[in-house]
Amino acid sequence: MLTADSLFQIDLELKKYPESQKRSAVMSALRIAQSELGWLSQDTIKFVAGYLGLMPMAVYEVATFYNMYDLAPRGKYKLTVCTNLPCALSGGEDALDYLKRKLSISIGEVTADGRFSLHEGECMGACGYAPVVLVNNHSMCRNMTPQAIDSMLAEFD
Repeated sequence: MLTADSLFQIDLELKKYPESQKRSAVMSALRIAQSELGWLSQDTIKFVAGYLGLMPMAVYEVATFYNMYDLAPRGKYKLTVCTNLPCALSGGEDALDYLKRKLSISIGEVTADGRFSLHEGECMGACGYAPVVLVNNHSMCRNMTPQAIDSMLAEFD
C-alpha cells in the first residue's frame, strides 16, 4: 500500500522508541502515509495499524482527533483558517467567509478543479499575526486580509 520509501521513513520513526512502544510512532506514520497518498482512507489506517502492530481503532482514534489528518480527499492546497477567539476577533471569521466566496466552496469542500479545499482550524499559536491561514499543514500565512488572501492564492499554480 505504501512505497518502500514511506515504509523506510516509518521504520526510522519506529527506531526512536523502544520495541514495546510502537504506538508512539503512530502520528508520524499517519503523516508519512498522508504525505504519500494525499489523505487517509480506512484501508490506509488499517494498513498503518497492521504495520505498527496496533488495533485499527487505536489508529483511527488518532486520525480523527487531530485536524491535520484528512479522512477524505482534499485539494492540492489545503487551506485551514484559524477561527478560535483571538483570530475570530481579529478577522478570522471574515477571512474564512472571504475564502468561501472567493473559492465558491464551504468548509470541508474541494474546488471543482481540485486545487483548493477549505477547513476551519483550532488555535495555531499565532494570535499576534491573526488572522492566519495554514497551507497544507506546513506553511502559515499571517495577517490575512482580502488583499493578502488574493496574493496568496495567486502564488499557487
